Amino acid sequence: MTAGFATHAAIDRIGRGLCDTSLPKAEWTHAAHFAAALWLLRHRPGGRAEADMPALIRAYNEATGVANSDSGGYHHSITIASLHVAKRMLHRHPADTPLHVVHAALIAGRAGDRDWLLDHWTRDCLFGVAARRGWVPPDLHPLPA
Repeated sequence: MTAGFATHAAIDRIGRGLCDTSLPKAEWTHAAHFAAALWLLRHRPGGRAEADMPALIRAYNEATGVANSDSGGYHHSITIASLHVAKRMLHRHPADTPLHVVHAALIAGRAGDRDWLLDHWTRDCLFGVAARRGWVPPDLHPLPA
């Protein structure tokens, strides 16, 4: 299970740190990916999070010395799947629920485990070049509706 963030300020720091590339690389964890996703979904509604997050992650990777290639860095299918799960959890809570509360609920579930995506994709499919470059639907089980 992944550790969470105890305050709104902690989630805000992750979201802003991704956007301005100031987040220390060691803090870009599994939990931080979900924190950033929730923050973007809340602060960039109407599909803007989905449109913005790929470029934000690519820029962040470059700023922290991580190459975006066919074998590392940005992964489109993982990003879109994570946004899907984060959006689903966000919609399960009232609009004024603090993001750290939503985040805690999200990572308390299956998505809190780093290998949650392997419930939906085979390893070969998920970690293939096509899934890294673009959206590849799950080949085992669909994502939760």
